[in-house]
Amino acid sequence: MELEISPRRNSYPIDIETLAASIAQGQQDSGEIPWYEGGKTDPWDHVESAIGLSIGGYLEEARRAFEWLASTQLADGSWYSSYRQGKPEDMTKESNQSSYIAVGVFYYYLITQDKPFLEYIWPAVRAGIDYAVDLQGTGGEIYWARNPKGSMDPMSLLTGSSSIYMSLKCALVLALLLGESHPHWQAALKRLGEAIRYRPYLFNKTKSRYSMDWFYPVLCGALTGGEAEKRMDRFWNKFVVEGLGVRCVSDSPWITMAETSELVIALAAMGETQRAEAMLTWIQNRRHEDGTYYCGVTFPDMVIWPVEKYTWTNAVVMMAADALYHITPASQLFNHAFWEIGQGTKSHMYRFLKQKHPVFSIRDAFC
Repeated sequence: MELEISPRRNSYPIDIETLAASIAQGQQDSGEIPWYEGGKTDPWDHVESAIGLSIGGYLEEARRAFEWLASTQLADGSWYSSYRQGKPEDMTKESNQSSYIAVGVFYYYLITQDKPFLEYIWPAVRAGIDYAVDLQGTGGEIYWARNPKGSMDPMSLLTGSSSIYMSLKCALVLALLLGESHPHWQAALKRLGEAIRYRPYLFNKTKSRYSMDWFYPVLCGALTGGEAEKRMDRFWNKFVVEGLGVRCVSDSPWITMAETSELVIALAAMGETQRAEAMLTWIQNRRHEDGTYYCGVTFPDMVIWPVEKYTWTNAVVMMAADALYHITPASQLFNHAFWEIGQGTKSHMYRFLKQKHPVFSIRDAFC
């Protein structure tokens, strides 16, 4: 059985060019992409914005974004939690911040097939993954950070660990494409997946009020099939406001475009495309006059808050559109079918990679 995907370039409702141009306009000469003009930059959202640039065809700008990461990476493979105008602001060093570059680089590579650039940026990806894996606890969870003094904070976040799970998957595939083997990454991925699936007590429970803690285990593919459906159904009414979008936190009347778009990606990853497409339509009128998306709105008064125009919000809306409408060859990056081993189903993206790299095999990457 093969999962056929055909591009739907003429049918998607997102103005990709406007959103990509807005991100490019916000990029600094150094390649750094702050949240908004005058705002801070954090490595995770910087990568998200680079993905948006890649989807929109701003490939030179995307490369510059990754080059900025390579130029600012610390000796231990990490980055500081935030920067402003290139200068460190928060000197905490988070595990999920260090590893997310792997997702961005894989996205870029699937679009461009630019192997020389992949070879150039790979040392930064490898070092970032190593930093995160070095923070793995005995139960498989990954501790969230080292403080500015270098001491590890023995607290694990479900959202952050889920993000690292996705990053590890991407890094293992990139390693395979470059002819490298990393058994310790494979072991770390297996243990991390087991922690996410079977040991929820390892993660900080106070964060369960955040919607990302709900759907990130599905978004990253740690939960698939029936387990993913159960988790979605269990907390749907806690976070989803029908016709409006997804709450950032369960106890606050605030809908964000980013969380809504990420849930769209998670639903599409499960194969729930109709529900995902319907949800994406809910935020189509949540835009500024220039066509960029609000960060969030309160309800029922529908006040725009905050008022700044966030680069990464526009990027994740583009990623949701790509997941649904297959705008780029990277559109199935989060699709669970792409990552399945031995299920008899080969996604379009899997076959695309197999054509370019005859030795490509998810089983070989993970085992």
